[in-house]
Amino acid sequence: MKAMASFASTHRASDFDDDGLVAAVGSAPSADDVADRILALPEVAVVQADEASGAPPSSWGDRFFFVGDGRRQPFATIVGHDTAGFDDDFQLDRPGVFRLSIELGREEFQRRFGYPPARFADHRASLDPTVLDEIGPHPVYGTHGWACVLNPVRALAEVDRLLAHAHGRALDRHHRSLRRRQSRD
Repeated sequence: MKAMASFASTHRASDFDDDGLVAAVGSAPSADDVADRILALPEVAVVQADEASGAPPSSWGDRFFFVGDGRRQPFATIVGHDTAGFDDDFQLDRPGVFRLSIELGREEFQRRFGYPPARFADHRASLDPTVLDEIGPHPVYGTHGWACVLNPVRALAEVDRLLAHAHGRALDRHHRSLRRRQSRD
């Protein structure tokens, strides 16, 4: 199992169950725990896709985190299922597995991964999107400066730093938008 080989370098064999999945997922932060961390940041709103929101059924349950009420561009998302033909490379349909995606922007993406988002296609084939607890470029949105991690545990401190960075960028965009609207009034 390719994902286990990479993940095993940071986890003991006893951390895995018979299927090679992390046995300690129950003690790791859940998607709700990670959502609570994001919601603790100032001015954050969450939209959870469901029938009432008008979202397509394939995205029901997905969470989108925004700064302010404009809700034009999320700075983070949490997804707990695959969408066939779109992101099924992640194998999110494994029990307890979720993906946190974070909008880093070009500069932070390059600092983190060593190449700009525009060069992501050159590196995509070397990525294993099924690996747990490893921050990597988002296989679908990497060209837009997004990163992702499945079930962060050991990566949680770095995830918090990246969330703070993404939140700061979103907060700046929101405040610039407010100033533009106020100057037109």
